[in-house]
Amino acid sequence: MESHGAGLRRVMVLAFCVAGIWSAYIYQGVLQETVSTKRFGPNKERFEHLAFLNLAQNVVCLIWSFMMIKIWSSGNSGGAPWWSYWSAGITNTIGPAMGIEALKYISYPAQVLAKSSKMIPVMLMGALVYGIRYTVPEYVCTLLVAGGVSMFALLKTSSKTISKLANPNAPVGYGLCFMNLTFDGFTNATQDSIKARYPKTSAWDIMLGMNLWGTIYNMIVMFGWPNASGFEAVQFCKQHPEAAWDILMYCLCGAVGQNFIFLTISRFGSLTNTTITTTRKFVSIVVSSVLSGNPLSTKQWASVIMVFSGLSYQIYLKWRKLQRMPKKKKST
Repeated sequence: MESHGAGLRRVMVLAFCVAGIWSAYIYQGVLQETVSTKRFGPNKERFEHLAFLNLAQNVVCLIWSFMMIKIWSSGNSGGAPWWSYWSAGITNTIGPAMGIEALKYISYPAQVLAKSSKMIPVMLMGALVYGIRYTVPEYVCTLLVAGGVSMFALLKTSSKTISKLANPNAPVGYGLCFMNLTFDGFTNATQDSIKARYPKTSAWDIMLGMNLWGTIYNMIVMFGWPNASGFEAVQFCKQHPEAAWDILMYCLCGAVGQNFIFLTISRFGSLTNTTITTTRKFVSIVVSSVLSGNPLSTKQWASVIMVFSGLSYQIYLKWRKLQRMPKKKKST
């Protein structure tokens, strides 16, 4: 009976994590698309300064992580010093800014698909730079994702979707997404290096350090000179409180979502977290298509399914690999 109760509690915690990640990030995606495409006020003005979203997100997550450390930290030392995040802070400032900026040129579903192809630059770098050999199934996953993203990019986007974009330009949009993935790769590698050098570093420490430097860099970029874009973004929010509210909710969704991600990884591992976030991206595309009026053609839906089939197969391969690991230990 005790094991049954423990199993039920574990299922309930997992369901809680899934609901938290899905609700936070799906709603954040809706808000991101709203801010980038909506016309505010009687003059139908666009919010052009999308990089301001990153600064706002950094500030909210910085405050949030500081509060969590003060509330939950047991006073353990040995974590990474704050200055060690300066280089990761640079790439983590540039990368997301490019990802958000891409929404001026391509639709939200296209951006989500492009950013889902993270494995492609990782495998290319691994094979060309480090000489890593991948298995045939891993190449199949990559081909499915690459083929799906390419097919989606080449298919004609509906005129209704194009009319919502500030500056429709698919090559520029997809190029920005690829640069976003490249900078994310450097950010993740640097974070792994910091974690290896300072094993006692907690997820909250990383969140605090990354967002501290992100806030510093974004403040310089957006408010570093008299006519910087940050002043215009603040003025726009003063004139259009609805936009300011959407931005605040966007930031809070990101902070709450990170909490659920940390909880999922600590209780169920990174593979479960990857599965939840991957399915969330698919649901985000469905929600965008239904609620935001971004109709996808049958062929575009086929390319979406193609991408997420590749991602699902990759998750399955990782699961198989984890299942074999205990068997190897027992046989030695």
